[in-house]
Amino acid sequence: MLKRLEAYYDAVPRSAARAEDFGALTLFVREGEGWPYYARPALGHTGAVAVEAVEKVRARQRELGVPEAFEWVAETTPGLRAAVEASGLVVHEHPLMVLTETAEELPAPPKDVTVRMVGAGDPAFESAVAAPYAAFGATPAPGAAAQVAARIEAGLTRLAAALDPTGTALAAGQHQPVGPVTEVVGVGTRPGSRRRGLGLAVTATLVTDARTRGAETVFLTATDETVARLYARLGFRTVATALIAEQAEQAG
Repeated sequence: MLKRLEAYYDAVPRSAARAEDFGALTLFVREGEGWPYYARPALGHTGAVAVEAVEKVRARQRELGVPEAFEWVAETTPGLRAAVEASGLVVHEHPLMVLTETAEELPAPPKDVTVRMVGAGDPAFESAVAAPYAAFGATPAPGAAAQVAARIEAGLTRLAAALDPTGTALAAGQHQPVGPVTEVVGVGTRPGSRRRGLGLAVTATLVTDARTRGAETVFLTATDETVARLYARLGFRTVATALIAEQAEQAG
């Protein structure tokens, strides 16, 4: 399973980024507008990583003006953490979960909320793109809606949202298929609509869509153990630990 996820992690950025080779590490550099990518272990590399290799990547990230960020799976590349921390970055741990069980029966969404898939031409599209940003007190990055629309048209992204009676997205999220594997990402609920089960309802809709479209492996990364317990209600189980490293000021 972890080898399958590693292949996915290596493949998914390549539709919108170029890969720069740093030996044991690969730096993905976004081409065009949108959220910047990160560095991660080169596909197939599971051994030690030198601090010097991490510092070379960080220097290149500074040169490009992008965040000094690394993402990887602890169990797959255990030797990277020490090098990353020795270079001065802060490492965060998150449960990496794969859909392996049958979901429990969830309460129906509130009567005034409709949870469904949203296409690029849908009147609710821009609101659905914006909802996860609003969940974290942010606004969409320049070109974010156009980027998501292009990915939907290319079959690289699927978008779901919980909509109020006016068609405004109260919560939304995506899954990103690559072959038989897809990752649920960016699920967020607007602050005023939390504790109504909307994020879980959106995730359940994404899972159903992924399965209907033939996905064999559906996975996600939970923020923490509390959130992981919610996803467990949908049949997700923790299989490993996803690590994200960033500068201390970014973490703050």
